[in-house]
This record gives sequence, structure tokens and C-alpha cells, in this order.
Amino acid sequence: MTSQVSSPAEQADGAVVGEQRKAAGAKDVRRLDRVIIRFAGDSGDGMQLTGDRFTSETASFGNDLSTLPNFPAEIRAPAGTLPGVSSFQLHFADHDILTPGDAPNVLVAMNPAALKANIGDLPRGAEVIVNTDEFTKRAMQKVGYETSPLEDGSLDGYHLHPVPLTTLTVEALKEFDLSRKEAERSKNMFALGLLSWMYHRPTEGTEKFLKSKFAKKPDIAAANIAAFRAGWNFGETTEDFAVSYEVAPAATAFPPGVYRNISGNLALSYGLVAASRQADLPLYLGSYPITPASDILHELSKHKNFGVRTFQAEDEIAGIGAALGAAFGGSLAVTTTSGPGVALKSETIGLAVSLELPLLIVDIQRGGPSTGLPTKTEQADLLQAMYGRNGEAPVPVVAPRTPADCFDAALEAARIALTYRTPVFLLSDGYLANGSEPWRIPDIEELPDLRVQFAQGPNHTLDDGSEVFWPYKRDPQTLARPWAIPGTPGLEHRIGGIEKQDGTGNISYDPANHDFMVRTRQAKIDGIDVPDVEVDDPSPSSQLRSSRGGPNGARTLVLGWGSTYGPITAAVRRLRRAGESVAQAHLRHLNPFPRNLGSVLERYDKVVIPEMNLGQLATLIRAKYLVDAHSYTQVNGMPFKAEQLAAALKEAIDG
Repeated sequence: MTSQVSSPAEQADGAVVGEQRKAAGAKDVRRLDRVIIRFAGDSGDGMQLTGDRFTSETASFGNDLSTLPNFPAEIRAPAGTLPGVSSFQLHFADHDILTPGDAPNVLVAMNPAALKANIGDLPRGAEVIVNTDEFTKRAMQKVGYETSPLEDGSLDGYHLHPVPLTTLTVEALKEFDLSRKEAERSKNMFALGLLSWMYHRPTEGTEKFLKSKFAKKPDIAAANIAAFRAGWNFGETTEDFAVSYEVAPAATAFPPGVYRNISGNLALSYGLVAASRQADLPLYLGSYPITPASDILHELSKHKNFGVRTFQAEDEIAGIGAALGAAFGGSLAVTTTSGPGVALKSETIGLAVSLELPLLIVDIQRGGPSTGLPTKTEQADLLQAMYGRNGEAPVPVVAPRTPADCFDAALEAARIALTYRTPVFLLSDGYLANGSEPWRIPDIEELPDLRVQFAQGPNHTLDDGSEVFWPYKRDPQTLARPWAIPGTPGLEHRIGGIEKQDGTGNISYDPANHDFMVRTRQAKIDGIDVPDVEVDDPSPSSQLRSSRGGPNGARTLVLGWGSTYGPITAAVRRLRRAGESVAQAHLRHLNPFPRNLGSVLERYDKVVIPEMNLGQLATLIRAKYLVDAHSYTQVNGMPFKAEQLAAALKEAIDG
């Protein structure tokens, strides 16, 4: 599943799954098990839209898929420059896959900058489709090409398809009343049509999408559809593309159900809405726009029909302050941000710890520090989520592992927040947020019951027999305090950031009481009920082994968290196919850790922890379990590649 795939051109030499002809004189149709395509161009060339449409049609066709959008941080970088290159990579297959792929089999480069920025990622023999109209002397000099790479032999190792995309698009749209500049904007649809022909993608959905997107501009819609059809027809008629390819649906990859393609931010948004419905509480989002979290604000603002209220605040502090106020008022309260925003929200998170109110802090991590890499991924906010507040202010931490898993992680974070009356961190990242994969739409009956009981009246009897309401009298099982809605007669109580007296909630400066409250808040978090971590260990003795290793068992455990799940799992599968014995475990709950984690770690001689930071989980594991965990780290703004991880893990196993 995760081994390197030869390019379509290489497979044409004989290593193809199947080959057939439609009819005498027709072009060959060859069967592949999977393909990795990357669209690349200027940030104004519509590469994200092109990739998204290709992905949507691929999902409707039934392939398993994984995507990696990659775009500049600048709103509009200088045209034709390397910093302005935007790309979209899609890996689709007839079987279960886990990552967007290590290296593209096909690159569509809309200009010299796109070619130069991406050619180094391609294996020899890959297909390279270039828009020759953009390879002017000035455009090539802008990115450092002294001679044309289309003519100097530097691309001889690839199967080059020079296509005048701009000219062909303008010619196809000459019947429309458009300027040349307006017509040129549809060249991405021409490229999409060509690739759709090349890989037998459905077309109806894209045409319907274009009609809807440009419903108020029917001439523009018609022009884009015409360009799309022209690209398809060009593939069908040109001699340069003698072969098209089929990737069959992944019939056995998915359990039965209804599926749709979904990104991490969209899945997370749906998870929050589902959580509010399952809790029978209104959903309130207090947020300030920040990349890559803004899409959650955009999406939730569409769902007022589900009782969702969204507030775009003037800054990060106001956003979380409003959310915490909504929690006090009885809403399922959420604030969304990225790492820089977490820093600004930290004081109010501490206030939420003191008030012991449910609040979800959604951190879509990105490269740091400071403004860092706004559009690149990283998972370096773990220690910030754990400890980034003054005083002893413990907060549970939950992390999804795939884009679709963001839905379930949102429900789990809400369960913990509501059950234990605590703020909860939900740590996603840019890779999950913008990437997409098929998601099975769950039945309502599968979702957890998150309903809570608000305080209704007095809960404590004083020595004189009078009944009163104590806002900090705790549930003996969860240590959660009662949630009293403001305005409920008889439940008036004081809130604020100054230390509370146990039970009464009165202001207290008593040293013994402070010690007790600090330890009680920590005990509440430590006592959260989380599932045991599951270990994927195919060794025959893995279930029986209670001591380290075993004569036939895996001696190395790969431990991960968050978005490293796909690359780690792909790498582990590669190693197993090569005959290596290696176990894998992945953490969703990072605070508290699963109760069986210590005993799991003790079974193995080596524990390797790959992370997109400088070893933050490894630091926590070493400190808590005194395990000599080995870090393998990367902080280049991109997810791990499966081949890279497999090599590192093999070295760790052999070392």
C-alpha cells in the first residue's frame, strides 16, 4: 500500500496492472492501482480550486484518497516568483491509503516558477505537463533559469508534455465575449479537463459546480465549462497523450456506509455542531480569524439553523472572553485559533480553569514561533497546551489523527469538557485542517449522549439545617462542580479569577485551602476516563508478553500523536512488508495519558517517537515514565514522508 509507485510512463513499459484497447485505432487505456498528482502554479492560477474539483470527482468515483494543499502565506505574492507558487497534491488509489504520497507521478506546472519549485520532488520517469505559453525569457529569468528547461535537456529524465494551455484556452473561448485576460483565467479548467480525461474522472459534478459557483455570471460559468470540455477533448484527440489511465474504485477499502470527501476543518466544524445537538446545548463560537483556523469560523457561521452563534471578535482575547461568558450562560462554548492566538488567550484559559467551566480551545497548529509559517504545518504547541499558563492550571488535551477523525475528536473533547467542567484543548494542525479524505457519515444512533444536568436548586445543608447552593461542591466520581445557569432563583454565586474556597466558592487566601484546590483541580484532570491506548503489534507473542521483548516479538514501538498517524502507519507497513517486526501505538489523549500507557511502554526495548517539533511528546514520555524514548523530528513545515520515516525507523531497529 505504501511502497513507491512507478510513474504511468514507467508502468507503460510493462509493469502495468492491466491493458486494453477501447476499439481498433483508439488510445490505450491502462489500469493503475494508484496515482499521485500535483497541480502547481501561481497563487492566482486557481490550483487549489483545480485540485479540489479533481478530488471531489475522485471521491464520487469511489477511490480512497488523501490530499495535501500547499499555498503561500502572502495574500498575493509577486506573480511568477518561487514564493508565490501554490500547489495541490492528491493521492488516490483502488485500495486503502494513508498519506498524500511521497513523490508525484504527475506534475502539472503552469509556469517556470511552478516547475522549478516542484521538479525536485519528482522521481525519474514521472509525467510533467507544462504550460509552454508561460515559459517566456523574462518569466524564466525571474526564477533563475538561464536557458529553457524545456529545451536544454534538463528534463530528459521525465516524460515531458509541452502544452500551450493558455493559447488553447483562449482559442476555445473565442466565441465568448471575454477579453484575453479574462479568457486566460480559465486555463486551470482546461488543465482540469485534460487530467480528467487522462484519469477517467467523472465530469458532471464539476460542470454542476461551475454553474452554481458562477450562477450570477452565466457567461463566466459557460466559459469555464467550455474550457473544461476543451481540455477533455484535447486529451482525447492530441497525439501527445497516447494513453489514458484507470484507477478502479476502492471497493474493499471502506466499511459499508455513505461517504463524502471531507477536510479536517470541515469535519471538526461538523463535530462541534453534532456535539451541541447531542448535548442539547446551543453552540457558541467566539473567534478571531487566523490561518489555518479561519475556515471553522466560516463554516459554523452557516449553521444558524442548528442553534449555532458565531462571534468574530476584534481580537483573540475578546474571542475567548466571549466564549467563556457563553459557557457561564449555559452554552457549549468554543474558541478557535492557532499558536499565536493561544498565547494571547492563555490568561482567560487560566480563568476557565479557575471557574471550572466547559470550554473548547481549538488550536490548529502551524509553524512558529511568533507569526512563523502561517500556511505550513507543525505540531509544536503541545507543551504550550500543557503548561502555557501561570500557576498550576491543568487542561486536558485531545488530538485527532486524520482529517475525518477531527469529527470524532471534537465530540470527545466536548464529552470531557461537559462531563468534567473544564476547558479542553483540541490540537489539530494545518496538514489535517486543509487535507481531505473520505469520511463515512455516521448514523445519529452512533453518536454519544452528551446531555448534562444543570443545577436546579440547593445542594448543601448547613449545620443549622438551612439549605444552600454551593457552587464548588463536587461530584464524587468526576470532581466536577455543578453548572448553574445565571438567573436561576437561589443559585446566585460568585465567579472570578481569585482563588475560591472549597465548596462555598467564596474568595479565599487561606494557604491550606489553596493547596487543596490546586491538588483537587489536578486530580480532576488526572481522573478523566479515557480509553486505553491500542497497540498494533502483529508479533505472535504480543498479547502474551508481559516483560520486555520476546523471542519472536517486536522489540521496537513507534509512538505517535496527531497528524503523524498517516506517515507513521505507512512507514510501519513498509517495514513489515520488508520482514521487520515493529509495533505501533498512537495517542489521542495527551493529558491525561491513557492509564495503560506505562505498561505498554515497558514491553519494548526501544520506543521511537516521530514528531513535527523538536521532541515535545518525547519530553513528556521521558519525564512521566522514565523511558529512554528516541525522538525523530522534523520542523520544515511539511508532513513526514513515509519513505523517510521508514528509513529512520529501520535505523532505530537496527541500532
